[in-house]
Amino acid sequence: MAYDRGKRKKYLKKVVSPVRIKPSASISELLSGMGETAFQGKNLSRAVDVWEEMLKGRTTVFFGLAGALVPAGMRELVVYLIKNRYIDCLVSTGANLFHDIHETLGRYHYQGHPHVDDRILRDAGIDRIYDVFALEGEFNAVDRYLYDFSFVLEKRPYTTREFLYLLGKDLAKRGEAEGIVLAAYRNGVPVYCPAVGDSSIGIALALRDGETNFLFDTIGDVKETAHLASNAKASGVIFAGGGTPKNFIQQTEVTACLMGKRAPGHRYAIQITADAPHWGGLSGCTFEEAQSWGKIAKKSSRVTVNCDSTIALPIIVSALSQRVKGVKRVLPDLSLKNSHRVKKRIWE
Repeated sequence: MAYDRGKRKKYLKKVVSPVRIKPSASISELLSGMGETAFQGKNLSRAVDVWEEMLKGRTTVFFGLAGALVPAGMRELVVYLIKNRYIDCLVSTGANLFHDIHETLGRYHYQGHPHVDDRILRDAGIDRIYDVFALEGEFNAVDRYLYDFSFVLEKRPYTTREFLYLLGKDLAKRGEAEGIVLAAYRNGVPVYCPAVGDSSIGIALALRDGETNFLFDTIGDVKETAHLASNAKASGVIFAGGGTPKNFIQQTEVTACLMGKRAPGHRYAIQITADAPHWGGLSGCTFEEAQSWGKIAKKSSRVTVNCDSTIALPIIVSALSQRVKGVKRVLPDLSLKNSHRVKKRIWE
């Protein structure tokens, strides 16, 4: 067979360079070398490159936190991201925030084992999250704290951002460890929880009865985040897992567009996922699919790392911390002036 040698130049531009182990190398240097390899090692390296681009440009960085990452030991990593302003807005599941509050109040999660008789754990008052154990009684105490806290607030609807800000303020008075909600309060990073009812936070507030029901303005959350995205010089997204936080952040561009606001799509995108796109679920869907919706910009820097977030995230953040040490960011405007105003409906 005669091959077209001219076409080869298009595809054979860069050789794969084997990883060279250097005992004195930093994690950043290791990942730089992995960027010359293939598969998920290369994607892991690319994720650091894209995140670094965000931090060195005038980019509003949205971070989506899904899965049970706080019980798995990722709480202080997220606190680091907030305190060092590697992220500007956090969207999380309610479960992660509940577990964060649990630890901020001085309680723990415990290393366990997935192969155990869960009926025995039930009798012992132990809850299991794969190979993590926690005490049911301690969770109930956090439920009671959240229940009592809710009565301190005025009787009116709250966006989840406002509720979690006020909760962080309260934790500042009593927290024993610095957690995500507390660090966000202290560092001016907004936190949203679009599915707050799907968590122990929702369970705790559901214990209020009748006319004392607590009300969240979750549509206000939609408007506010669309405002933050449209008001950004450029926006970037980072997803640890998928679920509701991923879609909620991505839909900011769609909402802004329908409101007649600036909505070019997120310019930077990183996702760490263990899901696959061929099941049709949001958690595994590609950024290319998101481009069809206008959620991700046509011209964007993007990468998907197919990996467990508890493996990939600490490596990426460690390398990033070495790359951007000393970099002074121009922080974005996160104010909410006119955030609830619809400029123009697209169909008008």
